[in-house]
Amino acid sequence: MKRIVGLLGWLGVVLVLAAVAMRFIKPELVEWYQGLAIAGLVTTLLYTLSQWRDIGRSMSGKGARYGSVAFGSVVLMLAILIAINYISNRQSKRWDLTGGQQFSLSDQSKKIVSGLKQPLAIRIYYQTGSIGQVHDKIDGYTLASPKVSVEYIDAEKNPARAQQDGVQQYGTVIMEYAGRTERTTSLAEQDVTNAIIKLVEGKTKKAYFVQGHGERDPTSQDRLGYTQIAARLKNDNYEVAKIALAQEGKLPDDATVVIIAGPQTDFLAPEIEALKTYLAAGGKLIMLLDVQAKPDAPPLTNLIALAKDWGIAVGTDLIVDASGMGRMFNAGPEVPIAAPPYPSHPITDKFAPMTAFRLARSASPIEGGTNGHVASRVVDSSPRSWAEADLKSLAKGGGAVSMDLDKGDKQGPIAIASAVSAPATAAPAPKDPTAPKPETRVVVVGDSDFIDNDLIAFQGNADLFMNMVNWAAQQEDLIAIRPKDPQDRRITLTESQRAGIFYLAIFIIPGIFLAAGAATWWKRR
Repeated sequence: MKRIVGLLGWLGVVLVLAAVAMRFIKPELVEWYQGLAIAGLVTTLLYTLSQWRDIGRSMSGKGARYGSVAFGSVVLMLAILIAINYISNRQSKRWDLTGGQQFSLSDQSKKIVSGLKQPLAIRIYYQTGSIGQVHDKIDGYTLASPKVSVEYIDAEKNPARAQQDGVQQYGTVIMEYAGRTERTTSLAEQDVTNAIIKLVEGKTKKAYFVQGHGERDPTSQDRLGYTQIAARLKNDNYEVAKIALAQEGKLPDDATVVIIAGPQTDFLAPEIEALKTYLAAGGKLIMLLDVQAKPDAPPLTNLIALAKDWGIAVGTDLIVDASGMGRMFNAGPEVPIAAPPYPSHPITDKFAPMTAFRLARSASPIEGGTNGHVASRVVDSSPRSWAEADLKSLAKGGGAVSMDLDKGDKQGPIAIASAVSAPATAAPAPKDPTAPKPETRVVVVGDSDFIDNDLIAFQGNADLFMNMVNWAAQQEDLIAIRPKDPQDRRITLTESQRAGIFYLAIFIIPGIFLAAGAATWWKRR
């Protein structure tokens, strides 16, 4: 009998350890590991009660004081652990120690879900054994907003429900919001957040790239093309299309935003009139105007005049950055680097990454405005930069360039991008009285290179442009830092490096320990 009672203590320990192991290995089996934990604690308590005589004897004599101190220490430690567990169950806190913050939501995702007006229900169909990985990626949404609820469904154990939802692949995410449904088969934050954006907005927006004057092509995959920024527009629920304005004669009614990116020749008068008509009706326009390819090339007179009508002066100059920041990224003074703090504007609110522009010209607000349109600076160059007015001397080359204020140069910081908004003068009143009043919004940037396929990966370039687009489209809730792709930290080794690591791990390091042991043995002998 005494032997059986003695086994109760070991049995209790085994049951508790089994419950802890099951909690981490099979977290979906809640009832099982809770039952094991309770059984283990009850068994341990019975064993403790059966040993009351031994416990009483241990508390008497000289060892009583030391035993009471040890017992008090154990009780105190248990109390601390219980308090920590109690607080952690009610105060959720996560630490993401990964290099690329792979398990932390981006600012954009947090901003979108925290602004939900109605409940968002998410159902995730996972494969048995993969629930931990699913939790790590989705829990951030529930922590960011109480309106987000997530249901995890084992597709193997619930085949009928998976069939009812038309699930054919593990990892399928089904989201329901305001009677609308979206689904994705990827747990990547970009894809989940993109589906939420589509649900909330209810319709796809349209971004038109004007063509016909040598502008950048959103379908071109070469280094000067715009395929990567087009993909980012699609992630923010924009449909990307091209339009030849000279042929169409007017902008389509479904145009959410119109983008003129790097025209090589000026627009014709009818095209300018079409743009003015579009803007008067509450249109949204983004112009990316490069430095003239050649000093004697015809200037973009009509486009520059259109920008001036909206209070933005586009300079016939080149911004030179003498701060030396570009050398950190293997760039010269012809690539101005913009760094925080940025000018105060919704586009750059809390915007922290640096941005780079290749061969940029100034796009500055006109003091006092034009036609009642007062623009604001969005991006400035370094204080150690200037706007070089003598483009002919730059084209000749052959020497160092220096700032000469007497020849028309302007001391930095120089505005690289400016923006302006104004009430639409020819837009019909919205049917919904609570809807925001139609506004005309214009953004002008003195460079189109910063978002081409070659330069878009530079720190904040893509986010800056997407913030410009969403501000122009009056989608301020989308202005934020977007999800980043997970960093690829694989190491590529040559054959000799692999061989060196092999011999180091298998022979050299063990050999050193073996030799040290042999030397110690010989010395003691």
